[in-house]
Amino acid sequence: MKQMNLMAVLALGLMLGALSGCQKKDDAATGPAEQAGRRLDQVTQKAQRDLTQAAATARENMTKAAEDSNEKIKQATDDASRKLNKTAEKVGEKVQRAGEKIQEKAHEERQN
Repeated sequence: MKQMNLMAVLALGLMLGALSGCQKKDDAATGPAEQAGRRLDQVTQKAQRDLTQAAATARENMTKAAEDSNEKIKQATDDASRKLNKTAEKVGEKVQRAGEKIQEKAHEERQN
């Protein structure tokens, strides 16, 4: 009988101990490991927010840089095209003058 009472008291003590462990505790009453775990969770969440924001900013910067590069390439291409057209016109004029000189020379040769 004494053993049964002792077992009942021990069982009741274990149940009370288990129930007290299940209760929500204040931050002041939490242990260092739980506080460290909560802090780790907070730091991890902040890092995730910061990384997400940094990725969005990087994506915006890359898009802007690509747009700027495209505009500069377009300007360079337009400039090169204008210069090429001017050069082609000058070459055409020189070829025309050379052709005229050849014709003049041929005309002179025929008259002689």
